[in-house]
Amino acid sequence: MSSLVTAQHAEELSTGARQLGVALTENQHQLLLGYLALLIKWNKAYNLTAVRNPDEMVSRHLLDSLSVMPFIENGRWLDVGSGGGMPGIPLAILFPESQVTCLDSNGKKTRFLTQVKLELKLDNLQVIHSRVEEFQPELPFNGIVSRAFSSMENFSNWTRHLGNSETRWLAMKGVHPADELVALPSDFRLDSEHALTVPGCQGQRHLLILRRTA
Repeated sequence: MSSLVTAQHAEELSTGARQLGVALTENQHQLLLGYLALLIKWNKAYNLTAVRNPDEMVSRHLLDSLSVMPFIENGRWLDVGSGGGMPGIPLAILFPESQVTCLDSNGKKTRFLTQVKLELKLDNLQVIHSRVEEFQPELPFNGIVSRAFSSMENFSNWTRHLGNSETRWLAMKGVHPADELVALPSDFRLDSEHALTVPGCQGQRHLLILRRTA
């Protein structure tokens, strides 16, 4: 374990994952801690996340990402506006059979994500440096996820070309965005919504799952 990651971090991760109903293998636990160590190390120079205190990163980044894993199944996934890699990196670690793409328009952040891919040997992870509107994958994604990326209207409009009627769009939000739902494009509908409790996190967390009707 890296000197940047403490036994307390390791315990908080395993306890929190259990509370979320997410079963981590020993290897997945170690990979998540390895990711945390890289995040702490690179954040100093690259400003990857506004969370400066490493003791807050387990709950606010790792466990927050793990909270949506029960709503994900194997397939081709896109994390839009991935930033420091949440939830894309944890998704790639927990679903090694899935193809996960982390996309961000910020070159510093995609350099960091590429480093994570190399150091943690995440062969199922692809890192794309691009604006989402300009990204043209060969196949539609099974799932598209965003965490604190943009309004749900923008999220839908900017990623419409990346999915189809089979795709699920997962928007990770804080307070329930009732006003944003009203502004959804006419070809999107709310499939389901879930209030999430993230161990160690104050404040509300919600997951809204959208589908395209057209």
